[in-house]
Amino acid sequence: MLKEMGRTSQAVLVILYGFMTVKAFEMEIIPANRIVKQVGETLRLTCNTTGCASPSFSWRTQMDNPLGGTVNNYRMYSTLTMNPVSTVNSHDYLCTVFCGEKEKKEKSVKVEIYSFPRDPVIEISPSSAAAEPVTVTCKILDVYPSHYLEVLLKKGDHVLHEKNFYEDESTNTENKTVTYSFNPTAEDIGKEITCVAKLPIPNMDFEPKERVTSEKLTANFGPQNTVITASPGNWPMEGDTLNLTCVTESNPPAQIVWTKHLADESIQLLTKNNVLSIPDARFSDSGLYTCEVTNVVTNKTEKATVDIVIRGAPDITKLSIEPSTTVREGENVSILCSAEGNPSPRIILRRKSDGADTGPYSEGRILLPSVTFLNGGDYECVAENEFGKSRSEITLNVEYGPKNTMISVIPATAVKEGETVIMKCTSSGNPAPVISWKKKKTTGEPEKIYTDAILTIKNIKSQDLGLYKCEAYNRFGKEEKDVKLLVQEGKLFLLALFLIKQMQNLCPSKKASTAAPTRQVLSEGVRATWRSSSVTVNYDSEPLKEGATLLTGKTNDCYKPLQASTEHHLF
Repeated sequence: MLKEMGRTSQAVLVILYGFMTVKAFEMEIIPANRIVKQVGETLRLTCNTTGCASPSFSWRTQMDNPLGGTVNNYRMYSTLTMNPVSTVNSHDYLCTVFCGEKEKKEKSVKVEIYSFPRDPVIEISPSSAAAEPVTVTCKILDVYPSHYLEVLLKKGDHVLHEKNFYEDESTNTENKTVTYSFNPTAEDIGKEITCVAKLPIPNMDFEPKERVTSEKLTANFGPQNTVITASPGNWPMEGDTLNLTCVTESNPPAQIVWTKHLADESIQLLTKNNVLSIPDARFSDSGLYTCEVTNVVTNKTEKATVDIVIRGAPDITKLSIEPSTTVREGENVSILCSAEGNPSPRIILRRKSDGADTGPYSEGRILLPSVTFLNGGDYECVAENEFGKSRSEITLNVEYGPKNTMISVIPATAVKEGETVIMKCTSSGNPAPVISWKKKKTTGEPEKIYTDAILTIKNIKSQDLGLYKCEAYNRFGKEEKDVKLLVQEGKLFLLALFLIKQMQNLCPSKKASTAAPTRQVLSEGVRATWRSSSVTVNYDSEPLKEGATLLTGKTNDCYKPLQASTEHHLF
């Protein structure tokens, strides 16, 4: 019996404990306190519930006005979102929660709306010409509720005007304007005109509740006292950074335009800033600069000018040859050199190989009429002043046909059989002439045998005798030179011939001019050819003049025979 009573009591305690752990049906609104929001912001109200398995929610305003927001229901809570907040959201909002058919709970929260988003805007008209009446206008934009708005207009610390809008019954944001006119004095110029707007809504906590805007009372004047300052000065060195600053007195600020006067008397527009900057100044930047300032309100214009002179060592701006650096012999040529610098440079124009000035010329010019190959070469222009010098070079290339063609023979034009003969042909010309050799055939026609400056004949034979012709040519012409190659004969024959002539002791008569020439070989490389009343003596193929050591005199247009001496000997 006692055991059964104990079990019954235990069961009752379990049931009672179960009832005690079940939560009661409750609800709340978050945020729960009084809510203050500005027009344009976002507000979300959340209605939470506990102790109900399947709650249902309902939102309304106390006066059954439109909610002005969006409702979203979830299992255990519901939200009312107002995005953006507007003046229609200024209400008491109620959330009702039903739990089953019999239980419901309801709570409310007050939402208060205001709008005071920006500082006032001040306009002063006209924009304060001195000694003229002015009207100050202060605009307060998008304010709500406007019936709390208070506006003060002040000049310095002095209150000019104040106004409130207590009688307004606004239901939306509004723009409010306060105007006031007065006659400023000279002492008022420069003082601040201030608009103070206040929105002291009772029992509403928000910031700011006061907004202020100020603007100075100014007079329109100028431009006046316009000047230009130059840094580092009016005479900067080449390569400096030149800054020209235009300073003027003007209200409102003047518009500035920089111009430069060019050599052809035209005007070059440069910039519309108050500072004209010229980095790495050049000689061409020298000139007259003008700063023109204009006040579009007063419709007045003023100008200031500055003369800038860039100083420095010379720069050679031009070194040229006309008509071209490469010309044909006989053309007219001009060599031109010009330089810039300050002070004006002295110009020296010369051919480098001359070692002396071809100038100086004030215009830096050399005229070469009918140019010859001797005028070709490197020309130098030197420009100098007190700050330094500059130099530049140019080459004149004169093209011409072959000239001064010459032949040299080693060992001589008269050689022994079996020897080696080297004949060298030289010639000047531009382009360099091409050298070729020809030999006269037995038919009398020349035959081209070799192309090079040096012709070498080894182990010479009798068939190598004859006339050789050197031809030098390029695209501008050609020049030829001849040499006759002789082979020396036996010594006995030559000695006999010489003795016969000595014994005859007489000259060929003029009537004998058609007779074949007689040759005497006196020493190696020397030959004499006798004809009537003249004699031609060659040495290494070059004619010797009358009076050479080989001749003893001339009588009645006839040469005397050569006398034996130590200067003339046979092989």
